[in-house]
Amino acid sequence: MPLRTQAATYFKSLQNQIIEAFQAAEKSTGSPATFIVTPWQKQPHEMLQGGGITALIRGQVFEKMGVNFSEVYGTFPEPFRKEIPGAMESEGKFWASGVSLVCHPANPHTPAVHMNVRRIETSKGWFGGGADLTPAIPYAEDTAHFHQALQAACTMHSTESYDKFSQWCREYFWLPHRNEERGVGGIFFDYLETDPEPTFAFVQAVGKAFLDGYMPLVAKRHPSPFSPEDREKQLLKRGRYAEFNLMYDRGTRFGLQSGGNVEAILMSLPPLAKW
Repeated sequence: MPLRTQAATYFKSLQNQIIEAFQAAEKSTGSPATFIVTPWQKQPHEMLQGGGITALIRGQVFEKMGVNFSEVYGTFPEPFRKEIPGAMESEGKFWASGVSLVCHPANPHTPAVHMNVRRIETSKGWFGGGADLTPAIPYAEDTAHFHQALQAACTMHSTESYDKFSQWCREYFWLPHRNEERGVGGIFFDYLETDPEPTFAFVQAVGKAFLDGYMPLVAKRHPSPFSPEDREKQLLKRGRYAEFNLMYDRGTRFGLQSGGNVEAILMSLPPLAKW
């Protein structure tokens, strides 16, 4: 089976695993909220071809949480080709698949989280992705637990990967105009094109590590009482989150420049925020 087929099959399976885990967390509180799952397909006349599945829940535990799968192909516009490895040589032609998640929890004590894993092929082929935590009210033990889960996954890639990918995360999720990090880090990796089969195994380990690292935090923090001041901190932090995703995020740029599903691309934006 071609690697792209294996990758897309896994990404779709991971989306289902994530939906199941988050739905169980929402139902554990007696909330009736469920995921709205919407398949989408690009039309023949559009620049981008292929499709995907968006899944969104708005509930008592997760004020807004979305997890999207896509498998798409097409041709990059000429000005954008020089930003993507191998796109000039492929005359802009590309294939991409992945799953992307952003969670904005209802309780300010529960951290927001992002996770993405993907494979992109032009004249080259590579994996990328990562996961990072953005608490409004940080807890050192929560940060440590999340990082430990990701570090365990990184050992599958190499003994140096966690240090490299966690530093890359700190540098990537940086708000230059605020001179601050978006959150408390995690891992970020891209352009992993050598040893594709072991790298694919690492990507799968990241998917599992995300659930192991995040879901216990939801169970622990969601029942916590919170004040109006706590909610204010959360809304202000969400404002920073929106700034990064609209101004600097590669996934947002990639999706919009390639003619992707706009609603799916902007799923990452919080339901409420303040400045």
